[in-house]
Amino acid sequence: MVAFTSQRPRLTVLGTGYLGATHAVCMAELGYEVLGVDVDEAKIAKLNGGQVPFHELGLEALLVRNLASGRLRFTTDHAEAARFGDVHFVCVGTPQKKDSLAADLTYVESAVLSLARHLDRRALVVGKSTVPVGTAERVEAVLHANSPAGNEVEVAWNPEFLREGFAVEDTLRPDRLVFGVKSGWAKDMLDATYRGVFELARAEDREVPVVVTDFATAELVKVSANAFLATKISFINAMAEVCEASGADVTELARAIGYDVRIGSAFLRAGVGFGGGCLPKDIRAFRARAAELGVGHALDFLSEVDKINDRRRQRALDLATELAGGSLAGVKVGVLGATFKPNSDDVRDSPALAITAMAHQAGAVVTVYDPQGTDNARRALPDVAYASSLDEAADGAEVVLLLTEWEEFRHVEPLALAEVVARTRIVDGRNCLDPAVWRAAGWELRLLGRP
Repeated sequence: MVAFTSQRPRLTVLGTGYLGATHAVCMAELGYEVLGVDVDEAKIAKLNGGQVPFHELGLEALLVRNLASGRLRFTTDHAEAARFGDVHFVCVGTPQKKDSLAADLTYVESAVLSLARHLDRRALVVGKSTVPVGTAERVEAVLHANSPAGNEVEVAWNPEFLREGFAVEDTLRPDRLVFGVKSGWAKDMLDATYRGVFELARAEDREVPVVVTDFATAELVKVSANAFLATKISFINAMAEVCEASGADVTELARAIGYDVRIGSAFLRAGVGFGGGCLPKDIRAFRARAAELGVGHALDFLSEVDKINDRRRQRALDLATELAGGSLAGVKVGVLGATFKPNSDDVRDSPALAITAMAHQAGAVVTVYDPQGTDNARRALPDVAYASSLDEAADGAEVVLLLTEWEEFRHVEPLALAEVVARTRIVDGRNCLDPAVWRAAGWELRLLGRP
């Protein structure tokens, strides 16, 4: 760890889910005193015991180290948090509402109000959660109306840009920081809060761009970025549909257009589409908020982005059905992958798990293996079987579905896997296998967007 000696504000982090726990641990790693806050007593006990309640590479070792250093601890007491912190980060979830596309701000409102009642001195409350534009103003109004310190409590918005599987790196070495502020004091406090990030960057001869802007723009940055990424993924998946109809190869198409610097190759891998706890619900909430603002037509295209994404799940199932001879009823299917992406245990809106459920509903006898996501998958989809290894999931399978591109699956030996299965038939839902190698090994292979 790099040693820092500059005086810094004390930080609290409200919400200790994926974003909050990662932010709390990494800020402590940068030398800050940090107090994590959550209403979930079991989660707080687990974190104070040195256990991360989700899978994120490298995070648990940092948690243990910073608990031992005394810089980091966790509590359920908002009054303690108000006494402790100079800067309070709001990192709670903003899930999609059950009855609409809009984001549910219940957790944001509850966390802010619980803290506000105890804020009796000047402090900065910083939103990091992904929220509809206009939320920061609402948060400010709640704080001013309910805090003993009143208008002495200021608000800033500082959106997060974490990638699951790379969250520690993204926190310690962000590619940019966005500060939505109303005052010079708030900006100075954020500068002090991120001094450790800036000092680490200088030590590594890097720069961290900082965009200082207003509340609304800061709130829009994250949802705009997610909408763009979702659109890019759905674009190449739409091209996969055209390639399937015309006999073209979407991987070669993506490689060719990716050389154009205006386009770039990132997020141009056709497959079963995007999922997780961010992109799907964020683009829907973005559409809902635009409609509330009277400009819903501006984001009509995101509806098609969502539809394209859903169609790729059905297409993967169709390919499996084709391989099985026209029906999956009674067919033993080995599924490789349950999480929405590798290096994560997150199965929220996972294409892999959705396709697994569809195969089960079609009558297939399904066994799933995922290196990290089995427990979460079993809770979300308890009606299928789960294996503890790749070979166990594939044992006796008549069709194999590769649905999450874990390294273990990308590099599996086709001849070795052929010894385990009943029939050498596989759907590569992530376009991560070499078709020539697998076909040479005797496998019947189906891919999305490729002949």
